Amino acid sequence: MKQKRSLFLVFLLIGIFVTVQAQEKNGITFHKPPDPERQKAPFSETVQVGNLFFLAGQIGMDRTKGALPEGGIQAETEQAIKNIQGVLQRHDLTLDHVVKCTVILKDISDFRAFNEIYVKYFTKKPARTTFAASGLAANAKIEIDVIAVKE
Repeated sequence: MKQKRSLFLVFLLIGIFVTVQAQEKNGITFHKPPDPERQKAPFSETVQVGNLFFLAGQIGMDRTKGALPEGGIQAETEQAIKNIQGVLQRHDLTLDHVVKCTVILKDISDFRAFNEIYVKYFTKKPARTTFAASGLAANAKIEIDVIAVKE
């Protein structure tokens, strides 16, 4: 009985050691945006787990003007992607590092017009999910979030 208990404790300690090592190697980092106003948001701009980067959704808001651009879904799509590029650049990443996109459209009938812009930027063709929702933040027409991998 004592031998079984000792063996159990050895395996338990090995399991704890391996778990601690894995957490140190793949620790979770909640990155804040450089803009103090954006730091007040109730979410992280980017969460890093090891070499994976999970970006918060980006709408087509032009951050320099604090407004959505004129030009409808295509202008907002382009700005949303530029916003994503800006966040990725802060982590030494590009759109080529993106492996998954989730796209939310306010109106699914905008799909074709959105896709005309999207394919110009995401040339590596990451996995993608696209759906429509009845409303987005700031009355935006689109929101895109991505997962990127740093090699």
